[in-house]
Amino acid sequence: MGEIVDAQHQQTMPLLTPYKMGKFNLSHRLVMPPMTRQRSWNNIPQPHAAVYYSQRATKGGLIITEATVISEAARGYQDTPGIWSKEQVEAWKPIVDAVHAKGGFIFCQIWHVGRASTFEYQPNGQAPISSTSNVLKPQLQANAEEPAKFSPPRRLRTDEIPLVVNEYRLAARNAMEAGKYFK
Repeated sequence: MGEIVDAQHQQTMPLLTPYKMGKFNLSHRLVMPPMTRQRSWNNIPQPHAAVYYSQRATKGGLIITEATVISEAARGYQDTPGIWSKEQVEAWKPIVDAVHAKGGFIFCQIWHVGRASTFEYQPNGQAPISSTSNVLKPQLQANAEEPAKFSPPRRLRTDEIPLVVNEYRLAARNAMEAGKYFK
């Protein structure tokens, strides 16, 4: 009787039906999207993140991590996690393992903030890099009362593009090392 009710429920609730996403067999179509938490001190994911993500994991469910910066120069917000150093990779491992222990999948969202940064977040206080030298207008951030002000960016030269591409490549490899494809 319970199986008939479940089948009827799935027919009226397509979000609860299984979905094959490449090699991943999801048990439902609900995905936890990235939600910036800003709780990674010194850009290192903290142990409490394993609790946070595992509490939201479901068997066959998909979680996409909060935005995770690819390099020191990719930073633009306080206390966001990174994936460019060995220490960060090691910190991600128990988080990924906690989600896997619940039968869930977890993907790492890697990013570079570009001009949405300030001198204080950049190595040696340099200008943030971007595709433009135009400054972003101040914006109210979710975790602040005062508008965030951004430093004037430096337009990335064409010959520097491969350096940023390589930072993405390294971040992707680090994510794979942290979680066996962070799946």
